[in-house]
Amino acid sequence: MNFTTTILNWFCENSRALPWRETNDPYAIWLSEIILQQTRIEQGLPYWQRFMQRWHTIEELAAASEDEVLREWQGLGYYSRARNLHTAAKQVVEMGGFPRTLEGIKQLKGVGDYTAAAIGSIAFNLPAAVVDGNVYRVLARHYGIVTPINTTEGKKEFTALAQSLLPAKQASAFNQAMMDFGAIQCTPLSPNCLSCPLQETCIAFRENKVTELPVKQKTLKIKERHLTYIYIRCNGETAIHRRTAGDIWQGLYEPWLTDEVPSGAVLLRQNVKHVLTHRVLYADFWLWEPDQKPELPTDYLWIKEADIDNYGVPRLIEILLELLNT
Repeated sequence: MNFTTTILNWFCENSRALPWRETNDPYAIWLSEIILQQTRIEQGLPYWQRFMQRWHTIEELAAASEDEVLREWQGLGYYSRARNLHTAAKQVVEMGGFPRTLEGIKQLKGVGDYTAAAIGSIAFNLPAAVVDGNVYRVLARHYGIVTPINTTEGKKEFTALAQSLLPAKQASAFNQAMMDFGAIQCTPLSPNCLSCPLQETCIAFRENKVTELPVKQKTLKIKERHLTYIYIRCNGETAIHRRTAGDIWQGLYEPWLTDEVPSGAVLLRQNVKHVLTHRVLYADFWLWEPDQKPELPTDYLWIKEADIDNYGVPRLIEILLELLNT
């Protein structure tokens, strides 16, 4: 039995029950793919459900405000995905409907080769192979490929191999099978090799190299950054600022960010650690309760404290705000 048939047979018996697999609606499928970029299914599922309940169609999502979308996205991180999601929804409305070709799908904001292949194959059964972390791992181990997956050469090699294995008339099933196989069977740590249906033909298993594959070049340098936030409480109001383009958390809100702590401020927590992909943040959080509103930069907005939940904030700020109630 060849690789493709084995994977499809395994999928018939072991596929994950996911709500976006119960429909061919490209909106529901596209939404799931965007949410699951850099997010585990367990974390992303409730967000998908909330989005679908609040905005039943892509037209409804397009008509929402960016603030509403960011607020619903709060806690998922990588907020550019939410902004791209909103932009793409507007693009689809302008197009008169969801594009049904790979090139058309790739025109949507935030959609790259992988996401386009996933949406196209699952929604329209287009014969395009997906190549994500799960697929890289399964192919690297089974075929003993040592080319680093995060290089141009590696991406081309794995994409070509995945495409050659794809059954043209079963693109949807095969792509989902590969993703599930990597997530359930051929996992990053402690893969279930002893019950693997590909064990006999797996080079990594035969040569005891399962833990060595796939290969990834180490190029990422983690930077550290220190932030000082002042939560101002003045006559039932507080001041927040919306972050602009060119930095982390674009479009989200935060308390007063400053280098100088005002006299009378009380330290609530120091060096709260928050890890992002390319940097580690350390934040100090202060509470200041002046009698009169201080002068702040013009882009700060005074709101009622009770209304702060109406504004989207990054996870770090969410953690800091929780300190106010402890």
